Amino acid sequence: MSEFPREVLMWIQSLDLNSKIVVPKWDLANGYLIAEIFNRYYPFEVEMTYFNKGSSLYAKQHNWQELSKFFKKKKFDISQTCIDGTMFCKETQCMQMMQLIYKILTDRKWPFSVVSPISDDLCDYDYQMRLPLHAQSTATKSVKNNIMFTELLVYPNQLLNARKAQKIIDRHMELRLKKRVEDPERFHVHPTLGQQTVRQQNIVAHKEDVEKAPLKKAVSDSINDMNVRFKDIKLKQPFITQLQ
Repeated sequence: MSEFPREVLMWIQSLDLNSKIVVPKWDLANGYLIAEIFNRYYPFEVEMTYFNKGSSLYAKQHNWQELSKFFKKKKFDISQTCIDGTMFCKETQCMQMMQLIYKILTDRKWPFSVVSPISDDLCDYDYQMRLPLHAQSTATKSVKNNIMFTELLVYPNQLLNARKAQKIIDRHMELRLKKRVEDPERFHVHPTLGQQTVRQQNIVAHKEDVEKAPLKKAVSDSINDMNVRFKDIKLKQPFITQLQ
């Protein structure tokens, strides 16, 4: 339980649960401990006789269905995506589940942000971003971590699962490319000949501007010379009498 803050650990210990939470993503997957936590606050609405301690898929689905009914009855803001992520042993979703439960039951905020903001994405992309480069998963490990066998049994749609796997691989490649740009020496990335070439575009553009400047000034001066103002002058002519 080292992932939990000290205040949360003290709160969990005060509940006097029958089982300890050692590895949250495995111990909370079947929903029994989640039900036991709510039983301490709602003993007559969450009865432990209706929940199974087993780790089979049937036991997990049964426990979470009972918890989902209770959440809807109490109008708790816990999404089905968060429930699925906890049932499928997703690291991020499990921590988000505990974050929501702590906020609902204690009316207090999580002591510090240990997970990313609540989202409907079951991938661990944000978690991988926080890890050092040598600890990040490979492409195969990313698919294995983000698509569990129980998830394939619950959602057997092959097209949907193929899209999930492709999305995970695309994100992994995006992360790797980002790391290559940030730290090219680690990946032995050498600049190409074009990247090594000194660019002369700015110098040429400046030279063209300098050459065009006198021409523009001469044109403007000639235009100003053409703007001549004319004034009418009245001349006094002598009076000429016609002799008859």
